[in-house]
Amino acid sequence: MTLDPTAFAQYRRSANKATLLRLFFGVLIILACWFGLTFGVIIGAERFPAATEAGLPYADFLTTLPGILASLLSFAGIWLGVWIAVRLLHRERLGAVFGYSRRISWPGFWKGLAAVLATSLLSEVLLYALQPDVTRSSLDLSSWLLLLIPAGLLIFLQTSSEEILFRGYLLRGLAHRFRSPLVWALLPGLAFVSLHWSPSTSMMVNAAGLASIGLFTVVLTLLVYKTGNLGAAMGAHLGNNLVAFLLVSHQSAFSSLALFNGKPFEADGWTSTDMVLVTGIGLVASLLTALLLLHPRSPLKVSADSAPLQPAPEAAEASPLRP
Repeated sequence: MTLDPTAFAQYRRSANKATLLRLFFGVLIILACWFGLTFGVIIGAERFPAATEAGLPYADFLTTLPGILASLLSFAGIWLGVWIAVRLLHRERLGAVFGYSRRISWPGFWKGLAAVLATSLLSEVLLYALQPDVTRSSLDLSSWLLLLIPAGLLIFLQTSSEEILFRGYLLRGLAHRFRSPLVWALLPGLAFVSLHWSPSTSMMVNAAGLASIGLFTVVLTLLVYKTGNLGAAMGAHLGNNLVAFLLVSHQSAFSSLALFNGKPFEADGWTSTDMVLVTGIGLVASLLTALLLLHPRSPLKVSADSAPLQPAPEAAEASPLRP
C-alpha cells in the first residue's frame, strides 16, 4: 500500500511566508492565546459555585463536570492563536491551514470519525477482556444524553484545535521548509505526544500510553500526507476522544463526563504485562484505522484534496514559492 504524495506536496507548497522565524513567533502567539484563555478559565472557575461552595481547589475542580467542560473550552485559545498567527505573520486566511482546497474536507472528516469510532469500540472490548473492572459513573443516563451535544461540540473544539496546530500550522510550515519527514512529521508529533505525559502516573504506564498515542499520531500524520487536508485527521481524533471522554473513561480526570468508568491508568495494580498488552491494543487499533482509511479497497478510503475554487488574495500577492 503506497501513498500518493501529490496532495501533500500541493498542501506543503501552498504555505506562505513560512520562515522559521515566523513559525517561531507564530507558536509564541498561539501559546500566549492558549495560556491566556486558560488563565481566564481559571479565574472564572474560582468564581464558579461548584468550586467555591464546596471549597474545592482548582485541580480538584477540573475533575468535576463543570471543570472538565471549562478546560475543554480553553482550547479555543489555540484556534484564536492560529488565526492571529496566520493572518498577522503569514498573510493568509485561516482556511489555508485546513488543506490545499482551503476548506475542511467533510467527506474525509466523516470517514475518519466512523473508522475511529469503530476501532475505539473494539479497543474498549479488548481492554474489558484485559481488565473487566468497568462501572457505571455517577452521571445518570438522562443527564448524559443532555450533555452529548454540548460536550461533543467542546470535544470537537479540543481535538480540532490540536489538529490545526500540530498537523496543520506546524506540520505544513515545517514541510514547506524541510523535505525530510524527520523534521516536519517527527517534531510536531513529538510535541503532541509529550503533552500527554502524566506526572501522576508511573513511568511504565506513561510509556505504554505515550506509545499508543504515538502510534495514533503516525496514523493522523499519514492521513494529512495522503489527503493534503486536515478533515480526516480531525474526524479520527474526534472519534477517539468521544469514546475516551464520553463513553468509557480510563482517566480519573474525565470520569465525571463519561457514562462508564474503567480502571484508571493512574491507579495501582497495573503490571508490566498489562501495559505491554495495552500497547498492543493501541497498535492493533492504529493499524486497523490505517487500513480502513488508507487501503485502496476500503469503503472508507479517504481521497486527496482538490484544488481551491479560486486563489486566495494573499496567495496572489505572495512571492513565488520554491519548488
